Amino acid sequence: MSTKPSVLFVCVHNAGRSQMAAGFLDHLAGDAIEVRSAGSAPAETINPAAVEAMAELGIDISDQTPKILTYDAVETSDVVITMGCGDTCPSFPGVSYRDWVLEDPAGKGVDSVRPIRDEIKTRVEALVTELVSTRA
Repeated sequence: MSTKPSVLFVCVHNAGRSQMAAGFLDHLAGDAIEVRSAGSAPAETINPAAVEAMAELGIDISDQTPKILTYDAVETSDVVITMGCGDTCPSFPGVSYRDWVLEDPAGKGVDSVRPIRDEIKTRVEALVTELVSTRA
């Protein structure tokens, strides 16, 4: 059995916040943490302002596609971080749940998305430190 922790980021559309968080976690943790993202009502495409904001920091999320939240994805994750999906997220014993209150970047331009991106980066950096140090 793998000792690699898995993190699932969940937001409604899986097009902005959760995709940026997954991009940061993948970039910062590499193979040390399994990264997943999903949405309770996924959009058709990733938010272009989120893609642009991440590209400014050298992280390419343009190839990602919004995915539907499944019970399996939640149940097989060690940490589930919600970002505005409310009561639609299932709960399972043994899974650590956290809610990150973040502004929704939907419909916003890149200038408005940058502060959201930066807040996500700060939280993901702390998450990496926590998860990597607890598994060492």
